[in-house]
Amino acid sequence: MSFTAPIQLPGLTLDPLWYRRAVFYEVMVRSFVDSNGDGAGDLQGLVSRLDYLQWLGIDALWLPPFFNSPLRDGGYDVSDFYSILPEFGTIDEFKDLVTKAHERNMRVIIDLPLNHTSDAHEWFQASRSDPDGPFGDFYVWNDTDEKWPDIRIIFTDTEDSNWAFDSERRQFYFHRFFSHQPDLNFENPAVHEAVFEVIRYWLDMGVDGFRLDAIPYLYESDEGNGEGEPPTHEFIKTLRRMVDRDYPGRVMIAEANQWPREVAAFFGTDEEPECHMAFDFPVMPRIFYSLRSQQADELVNVLSETTDIPDGAGWGVFLRNHDELTLEMVSEEYRQAMYGWYAYDPRMRANIGIRRRLAPLLDNSRAELELAHALLFSLPGSPFLYYGDEIGMGDNIWLPDRDSSRTPMQWTPDRNAGFSSADPGKLFLPVVQSLVYHFNQVNVESQLAQSRSLLHWVRNVIHTRKAHPAFGLGDLTVLSVDNPSVLAFVRHYEGSDNPMGDSREDVLCVFSFAHNPVSATIEIPEYAGLNTYDLFGGAQFPGIGDDGRLTLTLGTQSFFWLHIAPAR
Repeated sequence: MSFTAPIQLPGLTLDPLWYRRAVFYEVMVRSFVDSNGDGAGDLQGLVSRLDYLQWLGIDALWLPPFFNSPLRDGGYDVSDFYSILPEFGTIDEFKDLVTKAHERNMRVIIDLPLNHTSDAHEWFQASRSDPDGPFGDFYVWNDTDEKWPDIRIIFTDTEDSNWAFDSERRQFYFHRFFSHQPDLNFENPAVHEAVFEVIRYWLDMGVDGFRLDAIPYLYESDEGNGEGEPPTHEFIKTLRRMVDRDYPGRVMIAEANQWPREVAAFFGTDEEPECHMAFDFPVMPRIFYSLRSQQADELVNVLSETTDIPDGAGWGVFLRNHDELTLEMVSEEYRQAMYGWYAYDPRMRANIGIRRRLAPLLDNSRAELELAHALLFSLPGSPFLYYGDEIGMGDNIWLPDRDSSRTPMQWTPDRNAGFSSADPGKLFLPVVQSLVYHFNQVNVESQLAQSRSLLHWVRNVIHTRKAHPAFGLGDLTVLSVDNPSVLAFVRHYEGSDNPMGDSREDVLCVFSFAHNPVSATIEIPEYAGLNTYDLFGGAQFPGIGDDGRLTLTLGTQSFFWLHIAPAR
């Protein structure tokens, strides 16, 4: 496979708001490319595919944890923050990845679980064996398991308490997630120092930022619910000051599965900023709800909710990732509807969510895949793609827990989908061989050879988005539409004197969730009398009337991106 990537000078662009314009790509090292034939992906394998990612239009890689770990939670149970799991490679190979990515003008973001460690971490082993030693107070210990009864249990399908008993120390330790992941005690200043040392270590190695995993849960109190407590925000502010001072241009991304107003708190204020970015969790399930209900009202409501965030802050939007499609942000009635539409088999469910990839969720419908991606790329914030979704990879619900959507990347129709030269039985997870999503049919090589493939379509949309700053930097205004199946909004950008030399831009985005063609009249009085042009091909569309109305006909589950401008 070869890729014609744009020629660029080595090094990164100096745009201070690079993360607001970027397209991110979550790549699980273990699942991407196996370079040494041991059956598991590794860092050198990832390096070998950087040209593919550059060709696709990716600006930043997001790497889930690759640290030493017992791998009881996909690497989020870290046993050593300073070393790399041997099967993934070495520190020198990681440095090579960062260098090679930067040469292609791509950044590298790594996942950092700050809230907890593995129970195999030397800090925890020292804490349980020597309560009076330097690590004795590194974790949250208590004589009973009855403290903080108001703090909810997150993994309700595997845990019945937030406390676990340690037979050596003869006390209970607190854990917000699995019982093998004890929470660090952020009331202890020594924990702050240890965490800052870890962060500096990786920033010194050249990484461009962090996804701060489970960031709301750092502190607990008798009065609160253990989510977004005031000391948690104070810690993040301190961390942000250090990053801005010593490592300008690096970003902090908050993973906080909460409502927009609560998540917005993790941005801080203009005077006291916290994270540069935060994931927009509530929007994601409502995209899937609209696709089946054929109603746009839920999306209209959540997109119309105003959240004041500091200048320069940005949302991260996504359709799928390595976790289950969480349904925590919806009502029980809503949740049951989603289960009925998308997870009719109990094996498709995990925790309070659905453990499926994007293409199987949408029954491999090309129209729905295009509609969902078009919506993703036009929403406020930076889009995060999940590896393999650009080719419509399938999943394997017969695998345990979240492994169903973490199977090897499908590169070619050859053995092991071109992922590895190992014996198929030695792969860390089997490649997908289901009828519809078999790697013989769904793979990068095949789709590169088809100009109308999903891969080429996604690449085209990515590059179109990157050419229009309104998507990354503009604001959003939801418009009134006379058809309940249609969502319409304008992305407006005033332009600025930033290094990218942008000017004013207005883009009208229209989406139909109806399962049949429809007509819709959009109220858009601010642009009365102006023309509209297709953003992809430049063709002229109907003009906006002097009464501020625009009537469009949309095909089944289709969309338009229209540039609003005076007559050419």
